Amino acid sequence: VQLQAFGGGLVQPGGSLRLSCAVSGRTFSSYAMGWFRQAPGKEREFVAAISWSDGSAYYADSVKGRFTVSRDNAKNTVYLQMNSLKPEDTAVYYCTAKWGRNYLSDPMRYTYWGQGTQVTVSS
Repeated sequence: VQLQAFGGGLVQPGGSLRLSCAVSGRTFSSYAMGWFRQAPGKEREFVAAISWSDGSAYYADSVKGRFTVSRDNAKNTVYLQMNSLKPEDTAVYYCTAKWGRNYLSDPMRYTYWGQGTQVTVSS
C-alpha cells in the first residue's frame, strides 16, 4: 500500500494550493482518507478527512470554509484544495488512511501514511 502526496510549495498569504494524494496497492472503499499537518515544534494536527465510499467530508475548525477535501474514485486520488492560505497554515502536510469513519481527528487511529509535502505560506 502506498500513499503519495504532492503539490506543496511556497505561496503568498491569501493564495491557494491544491494537494493531491495518489493511492495504490489496495482498494479503500470502507476507509476514510485524512489530511494532517505538522509544523516545526508542534504536534501533528488533523486538517480534514473524507469517506471514500460516500464522500462525506470533515474539517478542523481552523480550516473550515477555506479548505475542501475531495476524492476521485476513478483515479484513486484524494485532493485538498486550500484557499485563503495564512502563514499559520505553514506545515508539512500528510495524507493518511484508516478503516471506518470514527476517531477521524486522532492520528493514532490511522494505518497508512504517505510522505509529507511542505506547504509554506509567506510573503
